[in-house]
Amino acid sequence: MTNLSSATGKVTKAYGNLLQVQFEGNVRQGEVAYVEMGEGVSLKAEVIEVVGDSVKIQVFEDTRGIKLGTAVHFTSDLLEAELGPGLLTSIFDGLQNRLEEVAKLSGYFLPRGLYVPPLDREKEWDYTPVAKLGDILERGDLIGTTPEERFEHAIMLPFSCFGKVTLSWTISPGKYTIDTVIAKGRDEGGRELSFTMVQKWPIKFALAQGEKIKASKMLDTGERIIDTQVPILKGGTFCTPGPFGAGKTVLQHHLSKYSSVDIVVMCACGERAGEVVEILREFPHLTDPHTGGPLIRRTVIIANTSSMPVAARESSIYMGVTIAEYYRQMGLDVLLLADSTSRWAQALREISGRLEEIPGEEAFPAYLASRISAFYERGGVYVLKNGKQGTLTICGAVSPAGGNFEEPVTQATLSVVGAFCGLSKARADARRYPSVDPLISWSKYIDDVAKELEGRVAGWGEMVMRATKLLRDGDEIGKRMEVVGEEGVSLQDLITYLKAELYDFCYLQQNAFDRVDAYCPLERQIPLFLLVNRIFDASFDLATRDRARSYFLALQSKIKNMNSIPDESQERKLHLNEIEEMIKSGTR
Repeated sequence: MTNLSSATGKVTKAYGNLLQVQFEGNVRQGEVAYVEMGEGVSLKAEVIEVVGDSVKIQVFEDTRGIKLGTAVHFTSDLLEAELGPGLLTSIFDGLQNRLEEVAKLSGYFLPRGLYVPPLDREKEWDYTPVAKLGDILERGDLIGTTPEERFEHAIMLPFSCFGKVTLSWTISPGKYTIDTVIAKGRDEGGRELSFTMVQKWPIKFALAQGEKIKASKMLDTGERIIDTQVPILKGGTFCTPGPFGAGKTVLQHHLSKYSSVDIVVMCACGERAGEVVEILREFPHLTDPHTGGPLIRRTVIIANTSSMPVAARESSIYMGVTIAEYYRQMGLDVLLLADSTSRWAQALREISGRLEEIPGEEAFPAYLASRISAFYERGGVYVLKNGKQGTLTICGAVSPAGGNFEEPVTQATLSVVGAFCGLSKARADARRYPSVDPLISWSKYIDDVAKELEGRVAGWGEMVMRATKLLRDGDEIGKRMEVVGEEGVSLQDLITYLKAELYDFCYLQQNAFDRVDAYCPLERQIPLFLLVNRIFDASFDLATRDRARSYFLALQSKIKNMNSIPDESQERKLHLNEIEEMIKSGTR
């Protein structure tokens, strides 16, 4: 962004990591400042309130040792993300420091005031110019390309360039570092501008260029319960609330591994360090099922654990969504996984309390709902000038205390997202993975997905609605049986209950440890769903309750075993024939 004349100041008060600073010069909201600790150590901070000649800044580090009169200098730059080749496979903290480089410099114990460039300045990239001399470009237009992992990384006219730029010079193809000037141009005022492969963008402002349109394409997650009961669209939004131990992290890992997207940005915001370490250990060694290459090659990780400063936790969510928007502007499908937005909201609450703002419900700031809404609104589908469509799908994990979905963060999230995958502790304890409860979960995208799949499966939407009704009827009968026993319900009601149990056990549940069943793409889901619907339609001739129960248990076992057998194998065909014979033998 354009620099203003920088200001200086001195600390007058301190409240934890919130400092009040008397300043001289020009200061704006969101500006980055550095607190001078002496001996070459400066602590990064952000301006969060300006009143007259006094500002309040939140420091992204431990503030011990700061005294009355400690010098502060303002950079006149907003808190920005550095965007360019090299983001993929990187592991950043909430301020976009490369954690691997930080570890090389400091070892296991991180000193204060250590900041490293987000992108490698020494690595050379194969650059190919695309724009030609005399071309008139606007923000986001393509200047050139460079290969990054399996993608062509688009080098675009910086999004901070508002207005038209006429290209006056471009470099020849070759290997260059990201700081090499690759093109020059003149803006409408006649000023000459120089462009490199890297650009910056303030993380708290949405990065968007192009026409935003309604999402329409399904996001295939390989998770049957989500793709069928709670479908999600590319460019949509959804949340996964659940209590401790309900399997939020496992579900997020599955989505990051198997979702049909180009790029995954994992934002571990305030999670326990052990869970973040698990991600860092696993991902470099996992195989991407869509390409066969290492999964880390399409992943960016923001690792901000609960032991890190509160202010950095607040910025990590914005850092993750800005990087995701940048790749979306290249026409790619991007999935952002924020885990968890509850920790982010707690950081907002702590900062709000230090600012002495009027608290809202449960001491969260009164503007909590608008902040959450603004975050999810940064997702969507954009049509770019070159005709490509870029999508950003946002998934927020919510960790309500005690699993209470009535608390403010969950309620504010549910009011803005397009799908709700509610996780149940009871289902997790019953070993029903994934523990998404189909009776409380919902999706606004069912009709859109039904339209998309209509060409492959006629009446998909009606079949999903019927399956949902069967689950509800089965649940109601099951609760009745808990009170009056199996003998207190009719044989027909018992068969309805057993059909619902078969659907839950054989279709909605998956074995995450089974190589075949862990990932179930649509090509595999559709035949299985059609088979289950044939069982729904069938009128079974089962004379007694014992016969009905033993029959459905045997049928369940057959279908469950078939789920672990690879497609097109002879064994699977034999299992399918046996199931067909069982259905025929049990029907009238």
